[in-house]
Order: sequence, then C-alpha cells, then structure tokens
Amino acid sequence: MTRQYGFVQVDVFTDRVFGGNPLAVVLDARGLTDGEMAAIAGEMNLSETTFVLPPTRPDCDVRVRIFTPRRELAFAGHPTIGTSFVLATRGMLPAGARALTLEEGVGPVPVRLEGDPAAPTFLWMGHGDAAFGPPLTPRADFAAALGLAESDLLPDAPIQTGTTGSAFLYIPLKDRATVDRAALDVPAILRCFADTTAVGVFVFAPDPDPATHRVYARMFAPHTSGIPEDPATGSASGPLGAYLVRHRLVPSDRSVRIVSEQGTKMGRQSFIHIAVAAAANGRTGIEVGGSAVPVLEGTITLPYLSN
Repeated sequence: MTRQYGFVQVDVFTDRVFGGNPLAVVLDARGLTDGEMAAIAGEMNLSETTFVLPPTRPDCDVRVRIFTPRRELAFAGHPTIGTSFVLATRGMLPAGARALTLEEGVGPVPVRLEGDPAAPTFLWMGHGDAAFGPPLTPRADFAAALGLAESDLLPDAPIQTGTTGSAFLYIPLKDRATVDRAALDVPAILRCFADTTAVGVFVFAPDPDPATHRVYARMFAPHTSGIPEDPATGSASGPLGAYLVRHRLVPSDRSVRIVSEQGTKMGRQSFIHIAVAAAANGRTGIEVGGSAVPVLEGTITLPYLSN
C-alpha cells in the first residue's frame, strides 16, 4: 500500500517557462511527517518546496510550510507568490477571491491578486517593517569574500544586514558588470560574519540612471540553505526596496515602485517588483510582486508509515 501526494511546479517572478525561480507546491500535505517534507524538498532539489496544510489560525486561509533542500524557512518570497498562484489556479480558494492570507512561520502573510482571480496575471505579497543592522566593516574583507576589491563597492552605501522576516546581508556594488563578477568565497564570508549568525549574501547595483527605479542583483546562500545562487529572492527584495529608499539610491517622495532584475547571470532571468510607501507614522509599507507560470505537475508516491 502507498500514499500519493499531488504537486505542481511553477516558475515565479517570470512570465515564461524556464525563467524565474522554480517552486514545487505539494497541494495537500496532510499525513506527511517533518522528515518526509524535508526529504521531498531534497528530492525536488529546488530553492524551495512548499507544503499546503489546513490553517491553525482563524485569520489565515491556509498554512504553508517552506523547505529548502537543507532546512525549513519561516518566511520566503517566491514560495509565497508561487503557492498563492497555484491555490488560485487550482480552484483552492473561494470563488472570486482577490486576496488571501498564508500562515507561515513568521505569522500571517497577506497576498492580493490582480487580473482574473482564477488565473491571476500578477500577485503582491505584503512585507513587515524593514529592520537593518549597523554598517559592517572592514569593507575590504567583505569585498574580498566576493573576489572583488574595496573599490568595487558602491561608495557611501553601507554593508549591512536587513530583514522583513528573513535576514540577508546587503552588499552594494558599483555597477552591473561588478555584480556579475562576484564569486562568493564561503570560508571568507563566514570569517566576516565572525560571531554573528551567517545569512544569505545579496549583492546589487542600482541602475546608473536613478529615474529608472531599477536595480540588478544576485543572491548567494550555499552556506545557509545549500543554494549556491538563487534566481529570485522575494524575501530579500522587501528590505532591498527599503534600503534603496533609505540611502536615496532611487528617487522617491511618499511612494516608489522599483524593479529588481535577478537570476540573469545564471540563465534564469527574473523580474521582482517592489512597492515602497512611506506611512504617516514614519514606518514604511512594503509589497513585493511578480508573475508566475505553471511548468509541470505530478504525483509523489510514498509507502505508509510503519507503526
């Protein structure tokens, strides 16, 4: 006797197959153990695999657990967008619903749909307030950990950690070509973290013309999640938007829309949209959005658990 679990794979932050960031979504994960979820994520060998479960909170529509090939995450961007797209297109939401709330490890994560609710053309996920650590030094050591010189860093822009639920290290570089030259030396970057917790390394360069509101980026996480490079990192893009506004690397008044291009160097071009709006209380409202496309679907077959 065996158990079967249906899954769908989608590409996220793209409008074409084989672009963006791939995601596997297990449609009904009831009955799976934590170990089985981890093993399935390892078998899928994608940046993340999500598992849909009934919510445990009355203010959420579904519970979503997110696994990389190495560990479970409390929050992640492309899994939130991709899972919401699958729920909508598979008829797993109330008819006509244009918004939903996912229960993730960080708590409720709101998502809103644009276009046909049964086949959304675009999805937006809400982020919490961005928080940043102090500027990190010596800057030359962080540059060297990327195979770069200190002169390759963007002047007057700090190296610092930031988070809206998942923390990343933000290293601003002077131009797009320098971003493409970056190559992470894992032992060297771990020495830079010293006694602090290691996080994914997000390198980026604002467009030379600030009026375009565009940025070019890459994200490395072999030392934290077993992901050498991520094609699109929605959870890192919320703090990125706040960083760009805070340090005046994009022009803004009370609100701004930014496009982050990621994954191009590795052949999976992604476009992540970031909306940053200043609130009256001094806080910053952040949404991260993008498209998704279905790629394949299948069935996972497992033996029944022994008593």
